Amino acid sequence: MSHAVQERPVAFAKPRGPLSHARLPRWTPLAVAAGSVAAGTGIGLAAGWHSKVQWGMISALLFVLATYVLTTKVEGARQAKDRVATSLVWVCFVLAVIPLLSLAWVTLSKGLEVLDGYFLTHSMNGVLDAEAGGGVYHALLGTIEQVAIATLIAAPIGLLTAVYLVEYGTGKLARAVTFFVDVMTGIPSIVAGLFVLSTWTLMLGFGPSGFAGAMALAILMMPVVVRSTEEMLKLVPNELREASLALGVPKWRTILKVVLPTAIGGITTGVMLAVARITGETAPVLLLVFGTKLINPNPFEGAQSSLPLYVYEQYAVGTDAAVARAWAAALVLIAFVMILNLVARGIARWKAPKTGR
Repeated sequence: MSHAVQERPVAFAKPRGPLSHARLPRWTPLAVAAGSVAAGTGIGLAAGWHSKVQWGMISALLFVLATYVLTTKVEGARQAKDRVATSLVWVCFVLAVIPLLSLAWVTLSKGLEVLDGYFLTHSMNGVLDAEAGGGVYHALLGTIEQVAIATLIAAPIGLLTAVYLVEYGTGKLARAVTFFVDVMTGIPSIVAGLFVLSTWTLMLGFGPSGFAGAMALAILMMPVVVRSTEEMLKLVPNELREASLALGVPKWRTILKVVLPTAIGGITTGVMLAVARITGETAPVLLLVFGTKLINPNPFEGAQSSLPLYVYEQYAVGTDAAVARAWAAALVLIAFVMILNLVARGIARWKAPKTGR
């Protein structure tokens, strides 16, 4: 005999409170930021402060405080702490970007007054520093040659040193190399210039040249290349190395065909950071290259000029024409570094291993 089973309805407990909490609208941060800027500007004007930096600091403080108060009232204290942390990140970002944008704007506005085809294709030969006219061709040529020679010296040495430290280095020698790389990272540029001056010029008797300046720049560039390359090589998974070695591939070929291509993007970025660091150096060039108004295409003989040295010399003259040339040369220097970075990123993307199918 079968017994009928009577189903009983399942009773669910009713929620005691709402499942979702109140949230501020998405436009709240922008509204709070606009109100904080207006309030900070008003406080600065009322207090008689003429520095816009003070207005910005007051606005940033008001933005963080207003964000915390509003979020605490609407969303609760826990969410308020999260929003305050986010607000602090944005404030720090804005504080870091504003000087950069200000520098770029001033350089563009002042440099474009003189920068043209004539300025890029002529030197200062026959032009007095106090007069208008002249160009930056001799300095641009010197910078290109000196940076290229320094990169050819420092990049291979730094790359091989990093490969040794990551792939082979153990024991006292590796620790000694790491120690000296760390020491070289903090060497002032004037010390590198004095070292090359005392050895290359005073002891060996060679005169000023672009090559002498390039050697000092290579000393400054090497530790940056070593450190950045070392960190990039450490990020390569050991599984890739083990898989290659398991197939019977020699270690040197594994490094050449697996490790380096995997880290080529980071390595290129590190090299470009080192190039950007040495491109604006003036002290070694002033000691070893001496500077000249003439075009000297030979970096191994005779004095040369460079963009940083050109900017220093023209700004030191102090006349309106010289200062205008200094701003234009500074703009050329920034554009030179940007072009190098774009080219390096393109090469890194081209040579990087393809991950898609």
